[in-house]
Amino acid sequence: MDLRYSESDEKFRTELHAWLEAAVPAHGKPPAGNDWHERRDYDTAWQRKLYDAGYAGINWPKEYGGRDASLTEQLVYYEEIARSGAPYIGVNFVGMLHGGPTLMTEGTVEQKARHLPYILKGEQVWCQGFSEPGAGSDLASISTRAERDGDHYLVTGSKIWCSFAQLADYGELLVRTDPLVPKHKGISWLILPMDAPGIEIRPLRTLAGEGEFSEVFLDHVPVPVENRVGKENDGWRVTNVTLRFERGTAFASEMVQLQQFVAELVALAKKVTRYDARAWDDVALRRALGHVAAELDALWAMVKLSVCESTKTGVPGLGGSAIKLYYTELYQRVSELGMRVLGRANLSREDVAGLPNEMVLGKELNSISLAIAAGTSQIQRNIIAERILGMPKEPR
Repeated sequence: MDLRYSESDEKFRTELHAWLEAAVPAHGKPPAGNDWHERRDYDTAWQRKLYDAGYAGINWPKEYGGRDASLTEQLVYYEEIARSGAPYIGVNFVGMLHGGPTLMTEGTVEQKARHLPYILKGEQVWCQGFSEPGAGSDLASISTRAERDGDHYLVTGSKIWCSFAQLADYGELLVRTDPLVPKHKGISWLILPMDAPGIEIRPLRTLAGEGEFSEVFLDHVPVPVENRVGKENDGWRVTNVTLRFERGTAFASEMVQLQQFVAELVALAKKVTRYDARAWDDVALRRALGHVAAELDALWAMVKLSVCESTKTGVPGLGGSAIKLYYTELYQRVSELGMRVLGRANLSREDVAGLPNEMVLGKELNSISLAIAAGTSQIQRNIIAERILGMPKEPR
């Protein structure tokens, strides 16, 4: 794989950069606080602008309204979107980054037609109903039941950590359709209409004070059988397709943003003083910042390799687990460096003396949850050990 960009890639970059330079300021700043309904309007409006300009679904096939961009154009897109300060994909992320791609890979013709164009235009917002209070790291231990009743399933159970469930039109839902077989063999993947009767949504407040997560309770919720993706009881295989999308390139823009954050920390270290010296005068701090900058370059090369592999198979490879693990631990070290640069000032959650306390502390708090999101770091290590390195499984 050639890691360099071609002349046509740079032409695409110039065109995209010019569009972003005008579109980003015109879209304005996101709504403040936890007004998630305003946030939905803001994020979906940006998604529509991307669609109208031909930049939505950068790697989606043209038959679904995407751009069907080349490997290197996708990477250019991730870089420019992050560097421009464009609105993050936000409430659209489940549909755009793993729900939609799963439908493209595993869905029926009817399911694709019913959902993909509308996800791409920002007209459908999706959430994820995978984790449960008693089945987090061990996802296959879900207990939410789906019992067949004619042309519907009746779903009963609960889900937790459902991003934007209070705003979503649909959810990707894991259910147990056969409780009598081994746990990995009795799961099905359903498309859940979030306006179906019997659904109760309770928002959760995070350590950072945000409320994008919810608990979802389901009491005999009717879900059409035609909403099942894949065969009945084949949901664990479909789930692994979803998880590979989630772990492979879903964090690409954030990785570029993390590179920018390191550059901001360098500038901040030259501003913050320690007694009669700048934080930047600390040789050990400079060395640490240099190391993480180099590691972020290596991480981006890993993303390029993963995207390259996915163009051959249509699905990111198992290397996505290595990317997710590497990114998580690197993010934590970078955020800790941010706290180290601020020094005593990091005791405040609000900006003081012109310092970006809120941003730095926000990254530190987010780094804690990142070790859980999209599969815990322990799970990623198991996948790497057993499925990539071929090591023996843990004793059960």
